Formats: sequence, C-alpha cells, structure tokens
Amino acid sequence: MAMSRRQAFGGRDGLVYRPSAEINVTPLVDVTLVLLIIFMVAAPLMMTGVRVDLPRTSAEKIGQVKKPVIVTVAPDGSVYLRNEKIPPGDLAARLDALRAAEGDAVVYIRADKGTDYGTVMEMLGRVNAAGYRRFSLLAQAPAKAAASP
Repeated sequence: MAMSRRQAFGGRDGLVYRPSAEINVTPLVDVTLVLLIIFMVAAPLMMTGVRVDLPRTSAEKIGQVKKPVIVTVAPDGSVYLRNEKIPPGDLAARLDALRAAEGDAVVYIRADKGTDYGTVMEMLGRVNAAGYRRFSLLAQAPAKAAASP
C-alpha cells in the first residue's frame, strides 16, 4: 500500500503507517484493454454458427427477374415494351402476359421530357390495369455544374 509523508507520524521512530485510499488504475486499464482486444478478435469467430453441408438442387432462385420491365414513351408518342414497339392499346395485355411468364416485378416507365403529362399518366393507368402495383418513373440526374476557378 502506498504511504504519503503526511500519514507517517508518531509511533516508534516517530512513524505510524496508515493505508492509502487511492486506487492505482494503471493495471486496471491494462487488463481492460487486453480483454477488449481478446473479445474483438474472438467475436467474429463465434458468429459462424453451426456448420452444415447443404444439399444441392437444380431449382431456380425464387424472385429472380431475368430482364427489367421497361415501358418507354417516345417523343412521337409511340410505346415500347423493353425494346419492342407495340401499339399503345396492347400494352396492358402484353404486360399481363409478361407478368404471368416472369412473375411480378417493378415496371420502369421512361418518357421524353417533351411528352405530354396526360400520355404518361395514361401509361401508368395501363400498367396498373395489367396488375403491376410497383412501378417507378425514370429520370436523368442533373448535369453537374463546371467548377469555377
């Protein structure tokens, strides 16, 4: 135990030893840091779980979409499903057949910025009529301004 000069007085040879109430924290910090390092190294090793040998199967993954479903409205008003030009009236039937063949997916709708708003809303209605409930309107990110000196 550590003693200070003030605590040493009286008694034989004029000295009386009293215990100090101060805690030396250096060993405590050393042990804490060593334990922290041990747990940091050991924690990822404990997360692996139970090792099993999974069986192989020839089944396809569920929900795997082969190609995105993109509906494009060209500046002249023509409608494209993926890269194929189709009559606007056939869009709902073609999307319904596509959904039956490939499963439900997100439909991406593209339109020229000069296209009438009503035409785009009409395409949204036809996509909804085909049974697709998830669709997204595609846009181009704005060009970044040139850095001025």
